[in-house]
Amino acid sequence: MIDNLPFLVVALTIILGIYTILLKKDLIKIIMGISIIESGVNLFLIVLGYRWDSIAPIFTGAPSLEMVMPTVQALTLTSIVIGVATLALMLSLVMIIFRYYKTTDVSKVTKLQG
Repeated sequence: MIDNLPFLVVALTIILGIYTILLKKDLIKIIMGISIIESGVNLFLIVLGYRWDSIAPIFTGAPSLEMVMPTVQALTLTSIVIGVATLALMLSLVMIIFRYYKTTDVSKVTKLQG
């Protein structure tokens, strides 16, 4: 059971983010939900690459079987950088919407409905 605890935390984090996206009407809260999902996915990647009793993948004399997978760490770092850029873009769009409509409530922004 304790071995599955990180995966349970990942699932709860992603479910919390999906709940926030689907049931909140404020654009800032929706963006927060997207960020929570992104954090859950990053945690999932880290959990997948973790090995018990391993060392960091740096230049040492240790055999490769005793090291943590470096590919997963590189993918997670790339995901974090892309997530920050995407978050900045979403927040700038919310600022433009707020300047035009004076609200961040999705139900009150009528021209965004297709």
